[in-house]
Amino acid sequence: MKIRAGFILELGVNLLLPWLVYRTVQPHFGDADALYASTVPPVVWSLVEFARSRRVDALSVLVLLGIALSIAMMALGGSPRILLMRESLVTGAVGIAFLFSLVLARPLIFYLARASIARQRSGGIERFEMLWSESASFRAAMRLMTTVWGTGLVVETLLRCWIAWHWPVERTLVVIPVIGYSIYGGLSFWTFWFRRRLQRRRQQASAL
Repeated sequence: MKIRAGFILELGVNLLLPWLVYRTVQPHFGDADALYASTVPPVVWSLVEFARSRRVDALSVLVLLGIALSIAMMALGGSPRILLMRESLVTGAVGIAFLFSLVLARPLIFYLARASIARQRSGGIERFEMLWSESASFRAAMRLMTTVWGTGLVVETLLRCWIAWHWPVERTLVVIPVIGYSIYGGLSFWTFWFRRRLQRRRQQASAL
């Protein structure tokens, strides 16, 4: 119930509050200032969640980087449609970073997954490093996951930018977060399924 309540609260802060702030501010100050104001609830939510977790790892750095880039793009100003695309461009930058990491020794998903494992169990980092060193299938899985997430984030960016450029401002403000949650949900579901599949394969291999 706590998880469900927290998720509902997150949806309210990131979906409903920005629209309510926009509707309140727009008649008095115009589209651009209303869009600036609408970013306050999600940014404050992200900062509070980071302060509560009190951890600095690869995932946290990505969150803080996204916030910093969003604030920087807001400071640069621009038309309302450019402002609507600011978070999409941040997401696109992260997606490109995922894809770029494929040419490096270890893809970005490896570091994110290792950070998660380290929080879940003691000795998780050593186990993760051993899997990377000894299992070619594990290395291939990490690269596939990085490819899927990088591609998904880039596709999301292109879709959100197209909507922001062609649709009315208020409708875009409502629809863009829904698209983001939908794509993130799909990627997360695929990751969960793929992880379970890998675990079953390792268990079957150990039983032989």
